[in-house]
Amino acid sequence: MMKITVIYATQRKSKSSTYNIAQRFIRNLSEQNEVREFFLPKDMPEFCKGCWNCFTDYRKCPDYGYLKPILEAMLEADLLVFTAPVYVYHVPGQVKAFLDHFGYQWMAHQPRKEMFHKQALLISTAAGAGTRSAIRDLKDSMTFWGISRIHTFGRNVYGSDWDTVDEKRKLKLQKEIDRLSAGIKETDKHVTPSMKTKALFYVMRFMQQKFKFNPADVHYWESLGWFEKERPW
Repeated sequence: MMKITVIYATQRKSKSSTYNIAQRFIRNLSEQNEVREFFLPKDMPEFCKGCWNCFTDYRKCPDYGYLKPILEAMLEADLLVFTAPVYVYHVPGQVKAFLDHFGYQWMAHQPRKEMFHKQALLISTAAGAGTRSAIRDLKDSMTFWGISRIHTFGRNVYGSDWDTVDEKRKLKLQKEIDRLSAGIKETDKHVTPSMKTKALFYVMRFMQQKFKFNPADVHYWESLGWFEKERPW
């Protein structure tokens, strides 16, 4: 059973190309499984205040009341889905604000061991161009969170909204969505971190042992046995 958590970059639905593409993926992947959905900026309206509290205890974040249900849903999920229409060649500001709140769980600090057993699907659309750089914004965080397998679906739809996208293009998109959905289902049977993810973990492990920049980070790694033989996968 695949549990899915979806983070939508905007509250637009029927008119949004990104939303409609995400819904096709969800129909393909969810079956009768659990799907939890969050919409930005409604479900996380605050900017990171730069207080550093999360690097000592993430629960001390001033915005933890918003983050707690989203974090719990992400930790329970097998698949994380992020949608991001292109705004001036990058993700919308509310997506960046959301990701900023999770700097503490980058692999350089206190990565969640649960993330090493998950897949992520990153969806971006543009009327013209820019999906590559928008997806890179998302992929940076997914990589440093330790996500095992990251799938991307960036498409230039050549329409200002879903209603103006050509029907032939929609059919082509549906075929591509179905093909990638099958790949995600197949990978879900044996989710393991890529060599890149493991290599990044070992680099960060070395940095933590050698430099000990943040005592809270060092204690975190020690408490999980990652300086010894334990690994998050």
